[in-house]
Amino acid sequence: MNLEYVLPADIEKRSFEIIESELGSEIPADIKPVVMRAIRTTADFDYVENLYFSPNVIDTALAVLDKGAVIVTDTNMAKAGINKPALARHGCECMCFMADEDVAATAKLGGTTRAAASVDKAAKLGRPVIYAVGNAPTALVRLCEHISAGDFVPELVIGAPVGFVNVVQSKEMLIASGVPCIVARGRKGGSNVAAAICNALLYMLDNKKGFQK
Repeated sequence: MNLEYVLPADIEKRSFEIIESELGSEIPADIKPVVMRAIRTTADFDYVENLYFSPNVIDTALAVLDKGAVIVTDTNMAKAGINKPALARHGCECMCFMADEDVAATAKLGGTTRAAASVDKAAKLGRPVIYAVGNAPTALVRLCEHISAGDFVPELVIGAPVGFVNVVQSKEMLIASGVPCIVARGRKGGSNVAAAICNALLYMLDNKKGFQK
């Protein structure tokens, strides 16, 4: 087997070329950067079909990021994977409350998960929020409860928890809530997917504004 020689700076470009050559169908231009980056992150072409985009969600996402949104993640892994220079270019920041002592105490007192308690903490930020979920379906369920009550409605929710217990159900609840969302339907997802979707949106805004990532 012959190895392909690719300069480090060209690995990402070459990866996208390979993905493009192996795609079995056309992807609409407005969502293509998100789908392509999800595939590159996972090497899983199922994301061509699995990713759900609510109507006009890309325009909504870019407008929110352009205003300096806070991205709240349900894992520090997802937070670590989001491009910090890209966040800074657009006046955005990323937060994760999962390791906070007050979140742990609230979860224990209420008999719930830290992911759900983190949602409650995010509800008090008083700022435009993009909530990116890559691990905990309980975070999506709690978000849907807030959305239904009308006391905390994120500008965008990225729903990509992975697993078997209430994962599919929580994603469908999110879609049914009517909030702008990008959802990895089914059991697949993960913190890497949530971060990849955030990065794709940030890079799309870079391109729109003529920035170099």
